[in-house]
Amino acid sequence: MLYLHDVWVNWFEGEENGYNICHFHEWRKEDGIELLDQVPLLRVSSALFHYMENDLSELPQGLLEEIYQKAFCRKNHERIQLDYCFVASDGNGILAIDTMGYQVPMRKSRLIPRQEQLVYEMIENAPENEFPFDGKGHSKKGYHILSPEPEMMFGLTRKERQMKQLLFMALDQLNASKNTAEIRYWYTEWSPDKYSYIQQLHFDEAWTELFLAAKDGWSSKHETLCERLVKGQPFFEKLWEIEVGDRPSML
Repeated sequence: MLYLHDVWVNWFEGEENGYNICHFHEWRKEDGIELLDQVPLLRVSSALFHYMENDLSELPQGLLEEIYQKAFCRKNHERIQLDYCFVASDGNGILAIDTMGYQVPMRKSRLIPRQEQLVYEMIENAPENEFPFDGKGHSKKGYHILSPEPEMMFGLTRKERQMKQLLFMALDQLNASKNTAEIRYWYTEWSPDKYSYIQQLHFDEAWTELFLAAKDGWSSKHETLCERLVKGQPFFEKLWEIEVGDRPSML
């Protein structure tokens, strides 16, 4: 078995979409970076890699048995054994995974560039590990407003992705309220030139049109709508502040 040593990881916990597992250039100083003293390295099929990267379903039993208690992390000069922790690559992407003792990929991380290069060199001539798994459910994975399709996030920075997901959370809350006057107001904020038209729309029509108008890309218009939607809602405001820091309000 191949092993990596002294691997820096930045765990993203409970992520079912690969676009939220940030690459090194998007790591932040406040992220909790950890050091893996030793971790097994597996070359896997692209199908299995994609399944692990974009799902929180059970890992193949054979894989879990292969890497059981072969990884160690380093904390405060202590070497701590991890039950199911490993690095996997299909030759195109690389992912560190720690199940936290479960059978699903609870924590995921990218690697730093130098170690990514090392992984590609190590697996170049390594045979692919065959771990049968049931990926049928994954192929039919359903995306929704709180778990957006990757296409909606492509090309966005970490901050923009986080803010877009916050906007979608606020829109989802609006959808649950079924308040026609309120959704007409917010749709008019987005498209003031459509005021007369929007006043004729039923709730579902107005909400759907606003969502479809806002779902692609990210702009100052999106940001303004998001800031105004979350204002006065403590939980959403906290998430907003994490992303914008001490920047002056646009309101």
